[in-house]
Amino acid sequence: MFESAEIGHAIDKETYEAAVIELREALLEAQLELKQRASFPVLVLINGIEGAGKGETVKLLNEWMDPRLIQAESFLLPTDEELSRPPQWRFWRKMPPKGKIGIFFGNWYSQMLIGSVEGRLKNAEMGQAIEEIVRTERMFSDEGALIFKFWFHLSKKKLKERQKELENDPRHKWQVSVLDWKQTKVYDKMVRGAERILRRTSHEYAPWYVIEGSDPYYRSLSVGRILLQGLQAALQADKPQRLQPHAAPLVASLDNRALLDSLDLSLALSKDAYQKQLAGEQARLAKLISDKRFRRHALMAVFEGNDAAGKGGAIRRVTGALDPRQYRTVPIAAPTEEERAQPYLWRFWRHVPGKRQFTIFDRSWYGRVLVERVEGFCSPADWLRAYSEINDFEEQLHNYGVVVVKFWLSIDQDTQMARFKEREQIAFKRYKITEEDWRNRDKWDQYVDAVGDMVDRTSTAIAPWTLVEANDKRYARVKVLRTLNDALEAAFARA
Repeated sequence: MFESAEIGHAIDKETYEAAVIELREALLEAQLELKQRASFPVLVLINGIEGAGKGETVKLLNEWMDPRLIQAESFLLPTDEELSRPPQWRFWRKMPPKGKIGIFFGNWYSQMLIGSVEGRLKNAEMGQAIEEIVRTERMFSDEGALIFKFWFHLSKKKLKERQKELENDPRHKWQVSVLDWKQTKVYDKMVRGAERILRRTSHEYAPWYVIEGSDPYYRSLSVGRILLQGLQAALQADKPQRLQPHAAPLVASLDNRALLDSLDLSLALSKDAYQKQLAGEQARLAKLISDKRFRRHALMAVFEGNDAAGKGGAIRRVTGALDPRQYRTVPIAAPTEEERAQPYLWRFWRHVPGKRQFTIFDRSWYGRVLVERVEGFCSPADWLRAYSEINDFEEQLHNYGVVVVKFWLSIDQDTQMARFKEREQIAFKRYKITEEDWRNRDKWDQYVDAVGDMVDRTSTAIAPWTLVEANDKRYARVKVLRTLNDALEAAFARA
């Protein structure tokens, strides 16, 4: 795989300088058009052999283009904040928005390769990590990102020559570290690992480019031309080609509503029973959140449901059991301009709690397969692929010890109408009722179908849905608290 990057490509200085003038002008034009259209972000992943010119090449790109529209990120040793969250969190929060170019050093491939060389990642674990990366990059691409992946290569012989040359030059001796010399000892192992990674992660939507790094003129022009050609092709494309989604129902049943219709919405609690059970479950939650075993976990509670189903009231009963410093509530509304410039999961990744933290989502990433699906804010291809993307997201959370508890609060249409009218009559509740709430009632059946598909596709053993019979608010609140407590106790028992 690396043979063509070890044959000694070289370009003379005169040819290089003549080519750079034309290349810089074209890159600046493409970058300006990218900024003006702001229709997609560009992600450039930099990997390869130390000493092969990665830093020098990126420095040149900043000189050739407008550096204000380029954000270069270096992911070295993770901080304490990053260590307290799933590994992908640190990359998600640095993703470039639409119209900008993000350059990642020390990205997920670097972390994986180091783990493999040091023996921390066994074959099976590395295979699993590769599959996770493939799915993540596919999602970025489907969300519109243009992805370039560069491997800067040097043969073992060239690597040793370059290190000795730098070490003997007082001006550059500081550039050669102990780690650089250590690299020559594990060179063969590193290249084998890199070949496996490149072979299994190079796809049409995110291909690898192997760049020979021995000649600075050759590598710089090669990277610049690849970026230019990719940018121009993406900017010239009217619309990305999409596969036609399946038109058949997502579930075997011809009536998706059977799921919600099966709920017994008559379930209720008396006032006395409610107060007793509520106090017991709140005390139980407070104790579990303070338990030393919670230090190895985080908790995410997701609240979805019909309008006026009582999500806010249920959340208040959960938070009423805790010190305000022990939780954070994230209300989700229509995405902001900043959020629309990113993949849809970005605004949720940024709120992922660290160890010993509890985050409550009032609405969530499931808006992609509910509101956006029903209202037509995204294409069928987008919400159809979202099911697997959401499952991947929740699996990454689970693998890091985050306990994900998801609630759908369900009421019938008569109960919803009664609550709507009540809100109109009570001054301090009037703000809760909007024209959108009334409009959504007209699409009740479409939302019921969407909920059925959502639960069937995303209720998994690691993050199951809990359907809450919410016609009676007391019953719903106690069920929510009890479910949270049961989930935490189950997580503690597994640890």
